[in-house]
Order: sequence, then C-alpha cells, then structure tokens
Amino acid sequence: MTEDARIALVGSPNAGKTSVFNALTGLRAKTGNYPGVTVARYVGTCRAGDHTHLVEDLPGTYCLEPISPDERITVDVLDGRLDGAPRPDALLVVVDATTLRRSLLLVAQVLARSLPTCVVLTFTDELALRQGHLDVDALSRALGVPVLAVVGHRRLGIARLRDRIASWQSWPAPVLAPPTAPAELDAWAESVLAFAGYRPAERHRATQRLDAVLLHPVWGLIVFFAVMVVFFQTVFTLAAPLQGYVETLFGWLSGLVADHVGSPWLSGLLGDAVIGGVGGVLVFVPQIVLLFLLLALLEGVGYLSRAAFLMDRVMARAGLEGRAFVALLSSFACAIPGIMATRTLPSAKDRLATMMAAPLMTCSARLPVYVLLIGLLVDPSSRIGPFGAQGLIMFGLYLLGAVSAMVAAWAVKKLTDRHGTPMPFFMEMPPYRMPAPRAVLLAMWSSARAFLRKCSTVIVVTSLALWLALNLPLHSTAQMRAAGVDTADSVAVSAYVIDHSYAAAVGRSVAPVFDPLGFDWRVNVGVLSAQSARETFVATLGQVAAAEDAENPAGALRAMTYPDGPRAGQQVFTAPTIAALLVYFAYALQCMATVAVIRRETGTWRWPAIAFGYLTVTAWLMALLAHTVTAALTGG
Repeated sequence: MTEDARIALVGSPNAGKTSVFNALTGLRAKTGNYPGVTVARYVGTCRAGDHTHLVEDLPGTYCLEPISPDERITVDVLDGRLDGAPRPDALLVVVDATTLRRSLLLVAQVLARSLPTCVVLTFTDELALRQGHLDVDALSRALGVPVLAVVGHRRLGIARLRDRIASWQSWPAPVLAPPTAPAELDAWAESVLAFAGYRPAERHRATQRLDAVLLHPVWGLIVFFAVMVVFFQTVFTLAAPLQGYVETLFGWLSGLVADHVGSPWLSGLLGDAVIGGVGGVLVFVPQIVLLFLLLALLEGVGYLSRAAFLMDRVMARAGLEGRAFVALLSSFACAIPGIMATRTLPSAKDRLATMMAAPLMTCSARLPVYVLLIGLLVDPSSRIGPFGAQGLIMFGLYLLGAVSAMVAAWAVKKLTDRHGTPMPFFMEMPPYRMPAPRAVLLAMWSSARAFLRKCSTVIVVTSLALWLALNLPLHSTAQMRAAGVDTADSVAVSAYVIDHSYAAAVGRSVAPVFDPLGFDWRVNVGVLSAQSARETFVATLGQVAAAEDAENPAGALRAMTYPDGPRAGQQVFTAPTIAALLVYFAYALQCMATVAVIRRETGTWRWPAIAFGYLTVTAWLMALLAHTVTAALTGG
C-alpha cells in the first residue's frame, strides 16, 4: 500500500483546474493563506485506494517564470522554498486539450522539477465537438508520464484519476527531460503533438460571432452597460416577492416572542436585538443570493473575461491594465478578495493603486443598506421609461462606485508612479459555454454562505451590543412617570428608554459632524456601528424600528421624526437625507477587516490609514453635496 501523499494541482487559468480539484475533494476544501503572504490556498482531501491524500490547488500560471506574486507562490511551492508549505510529493498538471500547443511549455517546465507527474487533460469533449483530435495514449508515450482525460464539471474520468493517484509512487518518469532552450523546446513540442496525432480544435463559431459584437469598442460597451442595467433590474424585480416572504416570517417570529416571552428584557433581547437587528439584515438575503447567482452565471458563460478586455481601455486611462479590472470585479462580493486578487498584478505600483480603489467598488455588504434606503426613497412601482426606478438608482450607485474607483486609482498612480508605463495585458478568453448548474449553484452558495456567516458572528455580536447600548441605563417607573411618560404605553416607554440611552448620548455627541447631512442621533449610531460591518447600519435601524413598531418596522422608519432640537417633529428620512446616506455609504471605508488586509498586503499602517482617511473625508464631502443638491431639487 502507498503512504499518504501531498498532491499539487498545477495549470493555467481557465484550464478547468478548480473543477478537477472540486471533483477530487468532493468540495471538502479549506481556504487559507500561504505563510507570510495573502495569496489564497485551497486544500482538500481525496480518498484514493486505502489512503486519504492531501490535494492542493496552486494559483494558475501559464509558465514557471513568475511575473506576479501568485505565480511566484506556485514556483516556490514546487521548489520547496516556501516555509510552512512542504514540497509536493506528486503533481497533477491540468491541461486544456483545446490549447495543448501553448500548454506544453508549462508541462515541460513542470517535468523539469523531477517529481512524479500525471497530466490531466480537460475539455477533450469540446476538442472533439470542434473537430479536433488527440490520441491520449500516444501523448502519454510521447511525454513519458501518465495522461488521463477528464471532464471535471461532469465528473467524467474522475474515478480513473483517483485510481491513478492511489499508485502515485509508481508513476513513470520521462526517459529524457524536455529541453530548456526555446528553439529546442519548440521542436520538442511539435514532435509531441505530431506523435499524439493532435489536430487543433476549430475556432468556436458562436464565440466568433458573439465576440464580433461584444468586443467591439462601441457596441461592446453599449451591450456591457445594457447587461448591467438588466442585472440590477433583475435583482430588484425577482427578489422583491421573496423579500416580502422573509419579512412576513420575521414579523411572525416577532409576534411569537411578544406573545410567549414574559420577561420584558428577554423579550426585548430576542425581539429587538435578534429578530429586529439580525432579522432586519437577513431580509435582504434574496437580493444578495440573486446577485451572486447572476455573477456566477456571467462568469460561467465566459462574459466576465470579455468585460475585463473591454475595461482594459478604461483602466488604461487610470494607468492600470485589464487584470486590475478582474481584481476590482472581485470586490463586488467583498473588497477583501478583491485586494487579495491584486497579487495577480505584475507591477507593485498597480497593486497599490488597485488596493486603494477596491473599497470603492460596491460590495455585497452595501447591498442591504442600498435596498433599505432606496425602498424608503422610491416607490416600487415608480418607473423611468421601461425600467424600474429602484433598479436604475441601484445601477447608478454601482456605476458611481466604479467611476470613483477609477478616479482614485488614477490619483494614486499619478502620485506613486509618475513615470511608469502600463504593462501589456494578456488574458485568455475561453469560448462561450453553458455553465454547469452545479458549478453555478456552488459558486452562488459559497458567496452567500460568507454573508450568512457574517450575520451569525459579527452582526449578532454587534446587534447585542447595540441593544444593550440602546436600553441602558435602566430607568425606573417613577423616573418615567416624572418625565411625563405613560408607562402603560409600551411604545412610549420604548421611545423614552432609547432616547435616554448610552447610544443616544454617543449619537448626540457626534451630531455636530453629521447635522449638515441631515442625520439624527439614531442615524449617527447606525453610521458609527457600521464601522464594524456595513450591514449593522440596517441592524441598528431594525432595532429602533422594531422597538417602535415590531409588526411594521418599515412603516416605523418612514414615519420616524426628530425627537428634539430645531427639527423636532420633522421627518428624518427625507429625500435629501436618504441621498446623503446613500452617497456616504458609497464612499466610506466601513470595514475593519478590509483595513487589516490592506495593512497585511502593504506591510505598513501608512496605506490603510491613508485609505481610511481619504475615503471618510470624501464620503462626508460627497454626502454634503448630495444633500445640498437634492434639497435644492426637491425644495426639502
């Protein structure tokens, strides 16, 4: 029997390496970082024979001559130079059969490492469909190592690959290692292809026809913006009914707590903190799940790589390249993977500029805030032409974030790399494919699970802390009666307790900062609590609204008025105030985890401090501008 081994997967981007990894590990994967760096590592286990082997998915690379940090990681792992990441016992080189000629360079460089190696051919079904040909057994004889054909997303050939992994110690090695000189390497590749009877796949006709439009400098951009408009229309239109069901569920739960929990404190803790706070965030799960589903579909079809190509021209205006767009696009889910994705950029200056811009991309944490505020601002039935007004405003906010990110990247690039020149942009564009439903659903669930995990940790803790801050110090019945409060009226009691709480004191202490934006102390508390996670702004307002009207918290927010001061009795959520809030959240860096990742990536507190400072100041100034302009337009 063989001993447990460490198997590493090597391959170029878009070769199907991750599909093979998921098929082998059964998605029992753990995500972490390589020691000392923040390039993601994916490690899972594979049962082969009588043993369970460790399988590691290395960052994708076209060759073993690295120009970016993530490619450097792959080379260092293969050469055993990375502390905490032992050299693999064996390698699986994942190769796209439709691009075999180009992939042989990587195969030759991997074989030069003299480790037990097996070549895994993917997309052989597509090669045959596009009139290509390859003799897999002949290719194995030509290379001198095992070669297996698999279709990862359908799990075809995975059982045979497991059997081959079980005997990894007996894998044959090439009699002669491939040459290293470029001219000799080209001749070697041609001889291998000839011996294997390789006939390249014909060009994908549907892809050619679609790319003639989608990659056009004018029509391509028009289609791109049209896709984005439809994208956000879909998020609002399809998710609204589901959101209504979730709201009904939490309203029912709140009623159960009120009817069956006798202790006022326990009832408040469960009803206001958990159901009103955390439930107020979970109401927006349908929009977030749908957002991730649509992104996974666009990626699976192959459109996102085309979007990166189109945006390369736009990125060049900011002194960046198309790879930076891929990193910024990752920030739609969360700024943290977007910042980590800058490891694919060859230029250190480009990485820094992209990191400073990534927090401006509209992440999923902003989505609950946007949906809540847009719902308060615009009636769901309002339309602008054929489109819903809510979806168009959402699209505008995403566009605002993207344009602002470009401006920020341009400014940082000008300040840090005045004489730099953009590096050439190379990105493979896979043919358009129908994505496997399983892969799309798993990608959607993976992102949605991260959001739900945050709801179960950060937001729960923050909601409980906010509930205590909103309900302390304790007030006796005599104190409330002396203040003129009808103690038989639970709504009046809740309003008095909240208005005289520690949270109210904090909110009023920062009032001079936020008064010009139209915020009252309750909004101030929400904005301050959002520094831990943006979603807690929704949780804060959810608690306040649940305390005032547990059965109809949305109505309570719409009816919320200033309790005191020169605006006493006036409505809080007017159009100017909502506009200011939307713009403030579009710019502010309200995520301490993002700050920590920037610190880890740059190795200094200087850049995260700069990012936090410039984004906070920009958020306040742009919110003031939005408030002023909206007030002038509406007369508010």
